[in-house]
Amino acid sequence: MARRNASVALIDYQAGNLTSVRKGFAAIGVELYTPALPAELEGAEAIVVPGVGHFNATAWLNDEWRAAIRKEVVDGAPLLGICLGLQWLFEGSDEAPELPGLGLLKGQCFRLPSSVKVPHVGWNSLEITHPAALLDGIPNGTQVYFTHSYAAPITTESLAGTSHGATFAAAVQGGSTGAICGVQFHPEKSGEAGLRVLRNFIGLI
Repeated sequence: MARRNASVALIDYQAGNLTSVRKGFAAIGVELYTPALPAELEGAEAIVVPGVGHFNATAWLNDEWRAAIRKEVVDGAPLLGICLGLQWLFEGSDEAPELPGLGLLKGQCFRLPSSVKVPHVGWNSLEITHPAALLDGIPNGTQVYFTHSYAAPITTESLAGTSHGATFAAAVQGGSTGAICGVQFHPEKSGEAGLRVLRNFIGLI
């Protein structure tokens, strides 16, 4: 397990409830810092990209931020995307087709079908298909909290899916470093299971 004073960066691009994410990590004894400039990411031991709302919000993360995040990931820093932050790790989203994602994971995010209530808000179960470090100790069928209208596709990096009109990636881990992680649900709002996910992520440092 990483030391409690590990240097973990929380990216603020004006599209996420940073307070609740901070509280989630504080509950497992980890403090986060928020870099004001891309250069302040240098040396981060892990990076967290939160987010809620429209994919257009990710435009704030310009080429300089993208390069800084990629550099730290290549240097070995685990990366965790939460909700919109997960979707941004992929190549793009139908919500804003002209705007590229970070592209560390292959695939295009899509809108949940109109045959069900959208946005998908509330508790739903994880259908775990490929257990890995991020979901260590999380039983199949665990209930976690979602709030979203768009979702990421099931790919080889998907650890768990959830169904709401369509099956989508609820948790991922992989990429070139094996430590590019993401969850569509909000771990900071998902009780003890969510805190376990955050502990597992910090354990990747």
